[in-house]
Amino acid sequence: MEETPLSKLAVLIDADNAQATIVEGLLAEIANYGIASVKRIYGDWTSTKLRSWKEILLEHSIQPIQQFSYTTGKNATDSAMIIDAMDLLYTGELDGFCIVSSDSDYTKLCARLREAGKTVYGFGEKKTPKPFVAAVDKFIYTEILKEVDDDDDDESGAKRRMLTNELRQDSRLVHLLRTAVEAAADDSGWAYLGNIGQNLAKKSPDFDPRNYGFKKLSDLITATNLFDIDERVLNNSPGKQIYFRRTPRKKRK
Repeated sequence: MEETPLSKLAVLIDADNAQATIVEGLLAEIANYGIASVKRIYGDWTSTKLRSWKEILLEHSIQPIQQFSYTTGKNATDSAMIIDAMDLLYTGELDGFCIVSSDSDYTKLCARLREAGKTVYGFGEKKTPKPFVAAVDKFIYTEILKEVDDDDDDESGAKRRMLTNELRQDSRLVHLLRTAVEAAADDSGWAYLGNIGQNLAKKSPDFDPRNYGFKKLSDLITATNLFDIDERVLNNSPGKQIYFRRTPRKKRK
């Protein structure tokens, strides 16, 4: 049986709107989706502001693209990235793009790339405007990519596991999980975990269990204590398959 070839991706980083501390986690995350065939980072490299990036570019084979700031208050980096992305769209044999920035100026670019049939992954801080987040297939908040000790609490709260009562007070999360389970459920009300995940990705590009401190979706759903869980061993299937269904409300006596 032939293996499915990995997706070829272009990684385009806006150095003015991304921190160098994410690079290890960023490239590791991108490796989950395909091969970073193109790795470019844009900025004014004559500026001392990008010193932290300069020190790691060679180590990770990221090509710096020089873009002078011609006018105060105008971001020339955006234009350079957009032009390069369109050139790569038409000249490169790529399956997708990774746009690394928290700037909403890339919203239309992402929409255009998706119109052309390319998969688009967005990476940015939690301050990223919602239109940009909604314009990509999947959006990953870079706070969860930073290197921190397992015993330390991240200031953003991304590493700390949220408690059950905290999760249940998050109305958006509860609504997302319930509707995803219901949409993936069979006639008996049970929904396969893989189908739940696919439904969540379609409904919310920025959904990620790591935003709540959980590495696995199954652990997050279980922690809410809102769903029944069923682990099944199917014939000719390695391991267990996990199913969830909404826990029925208890009738008052």
